[in-house]
Amino acid sequence: MKVLVYFEQKDNQVISNSLELVNAGKVLGDVTAFAIGEDEKAVQEAAAYGAPIVWVKKKVENQDETIDLIEQEMKEGGYEAVLFPSTLEGKDLAPRLAARCDSCSVTDVVEIREQTFVRPGYGGSVLEQMKFADGKKIFATVRSGSYEKPEAGTAAEVTQRDLTPKAALVKFLEKTVDITEKVDLEGAQVVVAGGRGCKDEETFKLVKELAELLHAEVGASRPVVEAGWTSRAHQVGQSGKTISPKLYIACGISGAMQHICSVTNADYIVAINKDADAPIFDIADVGMVGRCEKIIPMMIEAIKAK
Repeated sequence: MKVLVYFEQKDNQVISNSLELVNAGKVLGDVTAFAIGEDEKAVQEAAAYGAPIVWVKKKVENQDETIDLIEQEMKEGGYEAVLFPSTLEGKDLAPRLAARCDSCSVTDVVEIREQTFVRPGYGGSVLEQMKFADGKKIFATVRSGSYEKPEAGTAAEVTQRDLTPKAALVKFLEKTVDITEKVDLEGAQVVVAGGRGCKDEETFKLVKELAELLHAEVGASRPVVEAGWTSRAHQVGQSGKTISPKLYIACGISGAMQHICSVTNADYIVAINKDADAPIFDIADVGMVGRCEKIIPMMIEAIKAK
């Protein structure tokens, strides 16, 4: 099976979630990446992750143009499957392109077993297994952290294509950048997250201080976001973001299934919780039993001393 993976870019760099698609696509067949953009350096850097890239050197103004370019490459290359990152853009592009091809899309895929696509359902309490009907092209978005990013090595071939999108039905007016867009939980190497066990906003400020010392991103469970201690852009969990950092420090997070399913791909997990029987300790590499407001200051002082 010929598989096309979409290399989404942000700030002239292919995002980590897109690079993970290379390994996800290999489960289905032979992988080729598709990139759109004017920055050749970004494309050449992405080629080091092992997948040959078809590159359209063009600035697109809207999703209509992006979809049209991907559709052209699909038809000319004879691709049977297209994978997208589970980003806001990916979740827009996949179903729209699927509709053009008289098919459907599966979102938030966490595992691909041959041609069976596994995704969480009912708030993460079950895993659904879905298959496409015979003869239908495959379209899916894959959750960040579900597959490891390939190791960088010898650069694969980059083929530049001269494709022109059809006239779009919409006109781009302006882009407003929200400060929350700067939160990169999916690509962070270290994440320090706080939960309900932080007790109050003052304790959550300690989580932020610890994160700053470790040059980490700040994460949060849903109760913290609902309490207004931080924005939803920081939310980790079933209704937030799935992450795969090298180090994840969970402060006052009990470890409900909705949260655990989104952090299990972290390389190393440190948990702080006053309840010795909290489920978070079942997946933690290191567990500390105690109150966050007492343990986190000790960690901060130890790090400062170093």
